[in-house]
Amino acid sequence: MPAVNADLLSRGLAALGLDPGEDRLPRLVKYAQEIELWNPAYGLVKASGDELLVKHILDSLAALPVLERLGLPRDRIADLGSGAGLPGIPLAIFLPGSAVTLVERMERRVRFLENQKARLGLSNVAIVQAEAERAPGGPFDLVTFRAFRPFSERKLFLGVTKLVPAGGAIAAYKGRLQTAREELAALAPDPVLGPLAARAEVLPLTVPFLEEERCLVILRA
Repeated sequence: MPAVNADLLSRGLAALGLDPGEDRLPRLVKYAQEIELWNPAYGLVKASGDELLVKHILDSLAALPVLERLGLPRDRIADLGSGAGLPGIPLAIFLPGSAVTLVERMERRVRFLENQKARLGLSNVAIVQAEAERAPGGPFDLVTFRAFRPFSERKLFLGVTKLVPAGGAIAAYKGRLQTAREELAALAPDPVLGPLAARAEVLPLTVPFLEEERCLVILRA
């Protein structure tokens, strides 16, 4: 199997204040190895080595302290456009009490996700092949996604909002804070998405070992 810098992951978890437990760190290491192994054939992510660990796995986990602080409900989580399982699989590893649904439309990536569920022993994970806005099994307390399409794609995000009941939330991983704010501001005239965007919180994320700007956009239903 490909070599993975477990020490970097361990230090990253410590920086985020996350407990590696008995099996969380080994699961993350195995997961990273699987991405490295299958990435050439499946085109899962555009990163490898330490960059994969920082920009994808630690980036996915950086939202956890924010979600904890906000006290958002998360009994049922949907990861839309899951791809390689990011952020859904890292979140599922650290939230064993949450039911996490990975939603992915591409068959070869669905096969990868199914393999990871089995190899990592993720009994709290379900995988569905579907378009993001048509995800079955909802409603979900928390809907999340990263490296996804902009909020300006109205038809898509109207569908996404229907997956979240009153009291639930959408947590969107984004890059620069200013870009996220501009996306939200562009929704102001929309009669449905405008009020949702007006209540949004744009919160900075600190990703260990990453100098690039990251943020989490919280839209409460």
